[in-house]
Amino acid sequence: MSKKKIFIAVDTNKVSRAKKIIRDTQTKKIRVGYKFGLEFFYSKDGRKFLSGLKNKIIFLDLKLNDIPNTVSSAMKSLKNLKISYLTIHLSSGLVALKALKKESKNIKIAGVTTLTSLNDKDLKQIGYNKKVNELVRHQAKLAKKAKLDAIVCSGHEIRSVKNFFKKEIITPGIKMQNTKDDQKRIMRPIDAFAAGSDWLVIGRSITKGNIKKNIKNFLDNL
Repeated sequence: MSKKKIFIAVDTNKVSRAKKIIRDTQTKKIRVGYKFGLEFFYSKDGRKFLSGLKNKIIFLDLKLNDIPNTVSSAMKSLKNLKISYLTIHLSSGLVALKALKKESKNIKIAGVTTLTSLNDKDLKQIGYNKKVNELVRHQAKLAKKAKLDAIVCSGHEIRSVKNFFKKEIITPGIKMQNTKDDQKRIMRPIDAFAAGSDWLVIGRSITKGNIKKNIKNFLDNL
């Protein structure tokens, strides 16, 4: 049986903290990658640190959302980084998605569906007339049409989108305890894996407090 896979969210603006998270989450029991988002990438030494990382699965979660020429140009500017995955909002549109995918070469492009911080009420406020589940299905079909390598969706939509999106599914909103924080559509690790997720994205449940103890607790509960 293949190893379960997780991305540890390195949500910090300090290189020293990033090094500690990486050091304290080393394990051979599961496959571990590291997610770096806007906070770290925009920090003073963030990009420099990423450029020096070796032999790590790097998930650069920039959630690009712009016109086709801009996202394509952004991809070119990231070529010096040894990243494995890059995110783009599926709301960027089919042309932009295809442009990014064409420029990406061996970097996997993951389309972000509806953020886990949003629910049906939030979507209505924004101006969508679809429920979350319906919108995510629609977005996943767009990712398939654009021939993206993965999609990012909450655990609640996994089974639905797997009916037609056959590539990788990356699942944020993963919590060990029933604490939602700023995320509304959450799920336990064991349930997300059972639903068919390929990668879980886990941040505070592991990185807040004693990291070594948290990663051991996580592994013991799989």
